[in-house]
Amino acid sequence: MLLEVDRGAEDAHEVVHKLRRYADGFRLLPSDAGERIKRLARAGGSGHVDHEQRLWRRYSPATGREGTPPVAFVFADTTDAKGANTVKALEEGGRRYWAPRRYEVYQRGLAARDYGQVVPVVFTALEQLQEHGADAAVWRRLGRTGEQKLAAALDNPGGESLFRRQVAQADAEEEQQRAADREARRPQCKRCGSKFTDQRWRETTESGGAWKAGDLSVCGTCRADDIAREEAATATARQPAPVQPELEGDAARAADQVALRAAGEHRGPLQCVHQAHPPAARDVGSPVADNKPRAPAQRQPTARSTATTGHGLRVQAFQFRF
Repeated sequence: MLLEVDRGAEDAHEVVHKLRRYADGFRLLPSDAGERIKRLARAGGSGHVDHEQRLWRRYSPATGREGTPPVAFVFADTTDAKGANTVKALEEGGRRYWAPRRYEVYQRGLAARDYGQVVPVVFTALEQLQEHGADAAVWRRLGRTGEQKLAAALDNPGGESLFRRQVAQADAEEEQQRAADREARRPQCKRCGSKFTDQRWRETTESGGAWKAGDLSVCGTCRADDIAREEAATATARQPAPVQPELEGDAARAADQVALRAAGEHRGPLQCVHQAHPPAARDVGSPVADNKPRAPAQRQPTARSTATTGHGLRVQAFQFRF
């Protein structure tokens, strides 16, 4: 901690100027700093370079909290009015050095503040130190009201620790809101009324998967039922027709006789399809003076019957009318 004892020899504006010099000194880089660090310091200001890269870390230990080493002003041999005037000048003219900044995050409404580049400024009166000691609640910090112990005055309860808690809470609330919005958009089965599972929802919405998802308006359970019915119908269609057992011996001959008898129930002569065509009949009443060969008259069958023998032979019989 850097200690400044003000005995009233400097006015308030000189004290503010001294604070500015402290802040500028904390931003200095060591001479052996890399080019990248130098470019960041020139382009983005102090917030883009960590304190570990600064010159003050070469001669001062880490503070264990956000910000630079603190600066303490002790007012001695001065009136209360002059001390209050100096504090007011520090609060107004030195705000850019001691005041925390808003975190540059997308979350809105965060009460936490960024103390990363702050120069903590505390002050007290020499009389209070002599009466109560430096460990007593005699210190005040710029931007706060009331007197505190030194450790409490230098602490940043509204800084990084609060920021992490608020960000975690904001992320959890946003996640809950996203989950609620997603559940509100979850499709509902048109058949049974149940909500789609995540897997079924992906099947019906993912690119390239909707064509094999079937009916997009039904849930996974109803889709499984549809698939089961389709598979059962396909299996039934693929079953072979029942084959009649082949008869042997007397049973086969009896079946052949029954088939032939059924085929011969038609009146008139019968001809089987495996026999030769009947001989052409001459028309008795037609003249034959020219003795030219004539094509046999084509007769059309007037009846046909079909039967199957016991050996699986299919017999067809035709009846012709002369």
